[in-house]
Amino acid sequence: MRRLADFMIAGCGIILLSPLIGLLSLLVRVFLGSPVLFRQTRPGLSGESFELVKFRTMTDRCDQNGDLLPDAERLTSFGTFLRSTSLDELPELWNVVRAEMSLVGPRPLLVEYLPLYSPVQARRHEVRPGVTGLAQVRGRNELSWEEKFKLDVWYVDHRSFRLDGAILFWTVRSVLHREGISAEGNVTMPPFVGDH
Repeated sequence: MRRLADFMIAGCGIILLSPLIGLLSLLVRVFLGSPVLFRQTRPGLSGESFELVKFRTMTDRCDQNGDLLPDAERLTSFGTFLRSTSLDELPELWNVVRAEMSLVGPRPLLVEYLPLYSPVQARRHEVRPGVTGLAQVRGRNELSWEEKFKLDVWYVDHRSFRLDGAILFWTVRSVLHREGISAEGNVTMPPFVGDH
């Protein structure tokens, strides 16, 4: 039932939001260049890899040696707007339709974090990753990694349609108030380096 609900809601969302998605694609192309979509391999259910798709929010500006500049220097005001409103996440509805993600679940992080998780933290991969999740509505990037992982595992143990509905409702509120967009001193979050 959860998978069917994800498929139907995401599919309807893509159809209903297609004018907005088309407009954002054009604006990203104009302000940030090509490609319009940011694609990255992320671990999903059981740690299996999939290709996450989002709207790009950074330029490809490089230094004199040809190396990409730090994220903070490549993030434009338009990219910041996309992130603060979570509009950059809209293409992830396609990941939901493809059963790679769910509407609600722990956010998919980087593949290189997999060997750094404790056995308890790794339990976040017992469910499909989500477009939004409990950590996103309880502080987002203002939370520490430890706090995020505790919320992720709590969600795994307590998930239900009622909880998912509440998280979706809180997500709308969080986006409207643009809460927890970045950790102090970072564009998003500092890298996870494991527990010490």
